[in-house]
Amino acid sequence: MKIGLAQINSTVGDITGNCSKIVEYINNYSSQCDIMVFPELALIGYPPQDLLLESKFIELANNELMTISEKVIDCIVLIGSIRKIDNNLYNTVAILSPKNTIEYRDKTLLPTYDVFEEDRYFTSSNNIQPIEISVNGELIKLGIHICEDLWNKENDIDVVKELADKNSDIFINLSASPFCVNRYNERIQMAKLKVEQYKKPYVYCNLIGGQDELVYDGGSFCLDSKANIVQQSVSFSESFEVVDFDKLIKKQSINEPEEKQLFEALKLGVKDYFQKTGHEKAVIGLSGGIDSALTCAIASYALGNKNIYGYALPSKFSSDHSIEDAKILADNLGIHFSIIPIKEIHNQFLDTLSRDIDVKLPSLALENLQARIRGNILMALSNSFNALLLNTSNKTETALGYSTLYGDMCGALGVISDLNKHQVYSLSKWINKYFGECIIPENSINKEPSAELRDNQVDPFDYNEISPMVEKIISENKHLHQLTRQGYDRGDVQDILRKIRFSEFKRRQASPGIRVSKKAFGMGRKYPIVNQFKG
Repeated sequence: MKIGLAQINSTVGDITGNCSKIVEYINNYSSQCDIMVFPELALIGYPPQDLLLESKFIELANNELMTISEKVIDCIVLIGSIRKIDNNLYNTVAILSPKNTIEYRDKTLLPTYDVFEEDRYFTSSNNIQPIEISVNGELIKLGIHICEDLWNKENDIDVVKELADKNSDIFINLSASPFCVNRYNERIQMAKLKVEQYKKPYVYCNLIGGQDELVYDGGSFCLDSKANIVQQSVSFSESFEVVDFDKLIKKQSINEPEEKQLFEALKLGVKDYFQKTGHEKAVIGLSGGIDSALTCAIASYALGNKNIYGYALPSKFSSDHSIEDAKILADNLGIHFSIIPIKEIHNQFLDTLSRDIDVKLPSLALENLQARIRGNILMALSNSFNALLLNTSNKTETALGYSTLYGDMCGALGVISDLNKHQVYSLSKWINKYFGECIIPENSINKEPSAELRDNQVDPFDYNEISPMVEKIISENKHLHQLTRQGYDRGDVQDILRKIRFSEFKRRQASPGIRVSKKAFGMGRKYPIVNQFKG
């Protein structure tokens, strides 16, 4: 028996385009295998969200599935799609045979945590049955299930166990499992547990591609009945791989460094965000600091350096080395670069404001004015070029509200918004090492971070201490007493918790950011803006 893993990049809502891609794979590869497997919801894209409330959307999905079924000639094809029965909508696998017959197996466990809200749309299936097919004259029972059906928790139905109890010969999982660091290994380990329990091979086909905040990394795999890895598809790229169960060869697990995982995920997230929204060019403000430098480097590799427009916008407080570091970065990457001083514009703003406020007194409002001037200029440039402005804020700054609304928070996409400050430094150093040259200037990495909105300003945080604390609060839900028991100063923790709570209104208006951790700001973290809970 030969099973083909069609690890494709679907686009949410582009049902006709996804259908064409699926048909192309079937035409090109179906003769090479007995069963061809596509990812979860491959026909409509994941997550479709409230598109599922549109009757025309469901109708088009059904029509295109019929189109695909007519192209199935050589093998059994498993496609992730949807189907509606009465008033119930199911996340389903359509099993297409060369006889133009279609059977279905629906998802049982509907995730409702973090970025998932499947119970808003889908009905859980209680019909857990293997499906019997004939391969080369031999009857084989396929234990088909979908993504979360592998990850049963303590009180959940154990879908894989039920399929095993009903004599499945092989488990096949269609997934749309989003990336976070080392998630690939977690998937393999969970599948291995099932194989070790039930002594049946396990096939896992995962989606790839960027969709809004999410990145799907692929990494499809196959385990033999002894839980050995016998197939690993590439990560972050479309692929088609055939697993020949008559010639299985044990392979070593691929373990990439965290920095490489992050780089590839962010690069794919940027690339697909632009391609799937019909854009090619990106505008970015280059301060000479590490955040904008890293953002620019990732974007250059994702979109091509000729599509990146970098701008330094120095004020009277900007240091010479900041402008020079921005220029060195631009030269290293070979991007378009220009300097637009904002001193005169800033003075004109101050003259106008002086009628109502004392502009000679230092204030946060007047410091932030510079960031807002820059934001206006960068937005005007991006509009002029039909480009998208990239936001350069990192997760630590975003958590603490250390950013200016309608200023440096402007942007269509937050490239590094889910990287904490420690990861920003480690990924920048990795890029220089990986590409064998100092792409990101050493001075941008080594100098003390500063917003340069007043004389001799530096960031008011010790990032070595604050960044891990913020990560524990956001990603692990650690509260005051837990953190103080870990050695953090009580007053410092209270101050950080207060900053995070009071900055929710900013984050609600921030650009979408690419999710690379288990808990990112955005669609997976829902806190009220008006919130007096102090933890």
